[in-house]
Amino acid sequence: MDNTESMNPKKFTRILVGVDDSPDAQLAFRYAMNRAKFDDAELVICSVLESDNMNIYQALSKDYVHGQRTDMQHHLQQYQKLAERFGITKVKIIIGEGDPGETIVKKIIPEAKPDLLVVGSLSQSGVRKYFGSQAAYMAKYSPISVMIVR
Repeated sequence: MDNTESMNPKKFTRILVGVDDSPDAQLAFRYAMNRAKFDDAELVICSVLESDNMNIYQALSKDYVHGQRTDMQHHLQQYQKLAERFGITKVKIIIGEGDPGETIVKKIIPEAKPDLLVVGSLSQSGVRKYFGSQAAYMAKYSPISVMIVR
């Protein structure tokens, strides 16, 4: 192996990116798209439906939860279309449910089998605080490399 080969960073084959509407999650998505294109990797876009943000009546209503999931599915499909237009040929979406950090580490990573997780560092308050407050948890407990974008 020549010297330039040993200086190249690790090439990833499947990149998992967590998205919500926060500005740094948007940055994380752009980083993940660029990295996936550069590495010719599959891009898996995920978001987590947090039941903590629903009141008890909403949580008990299957129609409400289904509506939330449908909205999120539509939102993730927009991300998928963006990635495909950007030139990434393999793009998948996954919706989890529960605590974002835990759901990604314990359920989505084992299911998707990525070799890199990309998340934003900050969160917005209220309903859209999906990932940021969870970044430290994911960095600590993830079995794969984690890129936290700010």
